Amino acid sequence: MTTPPAPADQPTAPTAVKHTPFEDALGILTGTFVVSLGLFLLESVSAVTGGTAGLSLLVSYVAPLPFAVLFAAVNLPFFLLAITKKGWSFTLRTGAAIALVSGFSVLHPAVFGTVDLPPLYGVLAGNALAGVGLLILFRHRSSLGGFNIVALIAQERLGWRAGYVQMALDTTVVLAAFAVVPATTVLLSALGAVLLNLVLAMNHRPGRYTGY
Repeated sequence: MTTPPAPADQPTAPTAVKHTPFEDALGILTGTFVVSLGLFLLESVSAVTGGTAGLSLLVSYVAPLPFAVLFAAVNLPFFLLAITKKGWSFTLRTGAAIALVSGFSVLHPAVFGTVDLPPLYGVLAGNALAGVGLLILFRHRSSLGGFNIVALIAQERLGWRAGYVQMALDTTVVLAAFAVVPATTVLLSALGAVLLNLVLAMNHRPGRYTGY
């Protein structure tokens, strides 16, 4: 028995188009620039966000070390973990992204100097930019490492939902900020972290994007 042909007006699934190496390189460069600009805005208002980027920001407020150094150091254990769990392609792209964000974090203060922003604007704009930048990185098979890797491994090995693990780790970072920054800033940071995750949740869904 043969399968009847689909109606002429029935939409067909789009064909996946692979990114070229140049597109991947440009995408990672663009994504890391946007993320680092968002982190610069967050740092300008002494706010934090989730992930190892937020953890590095938090430590930079109490330790006499620049964010670029802390971000690379915090991600090193996760980078080594990714080699065995996620493969070399993903690991190298992630390593490049981490290095670029660290480099751009030095560039922005040199260009803009000290900026005076309303805290609400700094938190919301910073997290929105960070979310868009992460979305670009995910679309080019890269990430900023850290908690993303832990969440994926917990799901694969323990059966825990990766999203819940990521949320728990991000919440821990934001709560830890109570010991460092004013409570109002922490609450704004929590609001910003929700915005960042909404950007990813609404735009990074299975079947919504066919490039790889």
